[in-house]
Amino acid sequence: MDKLRKEDIPQEAFDLYDYYCHNKLDRRTFVEKLSVYAVGGITVTALMSSMMPDYVNTKTIEPNDTRLQSSDYVMYDSPKGGGQIKGLLSKPAGSGKSPGIVVVHENRGLNPYIEDVGRRCAVAGFISIAPDALTPLGGYPGNDDEGRTLQAKLDRNSMLEDFIAAYEYLKKHPDCDGNVGVVGFCFGGWISNMMAVRVPDLGAAVPYYGGQPPVEDVPKINAPLLVIYGELDERVNAGWPAYEEALKANNKKYEMINYPGVNHGFHNNTTPRYDEAAATKAWDKTIAFFKENLK
Repeated sequence: MDKLRKEDIPQEAFDLYDYYCHNKLDRRTFVEKLSVYAVGGITVTALMSSMMPDYVNTKTIEPNDTRLQSSDYVMYDSPKGGGQIKGLLSKPAGSGKSPGIVVVHENRGLNPYIEDVGRRCAVAGFISIAPDALTPLGGYPGNDDEGRTLQAKLDRNSMLEDFIAAYEYLKKHPDCDGNVGVVGFCFGGWISNMMAVRVPDLGAAVPYYGGQPPVEDVPKINAPLLVIYGELDERVNAGWPAYEEALKANNKKYEMINYPGVNHGFHNNTTPRYDEAAATKAWDKTIAFFKENLK
């Protein structure tokens, strides 16, 4: 069965998928509501098949890419979080120390898309670690549905500690120059915002369509922020005005980009929500932002 084009999928179906991805609808209810949009020769099966992630044909950086020195799993200590956490550590080719980036997954664990993002960071000249907050429950289970179920069982503040511990691990790594930033997507965007609050010497934070921190915590932020949203992501965007007001009131360094006409998850190239033009611009901006601030 050929996958539907993004243009063939109604925006309402994308909105339903967003609710499903964030555990606001169970799978049965999602399918039932999706059936409303199975019209004009489009079946529920075709919609479901087209909206689920494709991890087979979307990898952009192979683990053995010659631009990488290595891309291997490591374990690191997270005493305030899950204890021992698995992460994918990716190093750029060449010798010498590099600035670091913590790559934070969505609400489903360290899936192939996030591993690929970790390698993209390394290809751009950064040593990166992409932790799997699901490690205490056995790690990413191999599919996103089960990954979401597992992650919903974990306390998000405990997971925040796991990513702060990853920052400490990377900062002290012999191949890191001590300048470390964070980039995260969805749940990872919230983690990125919260790491800016919690980590005084964080070098830079790039939250993609992530929940905002409490406005009373904004004075604690020292890191420059590059805040990225998609115009159609009304659920997450609703929290931006109060966040921006607090950032301005406290003279924080930030830039916000709201890409027009794109959905939550537009950077994720494994689903139809992906928008190549916006994702490319956002990623180029992200790497330039890290190169400017992690030095």
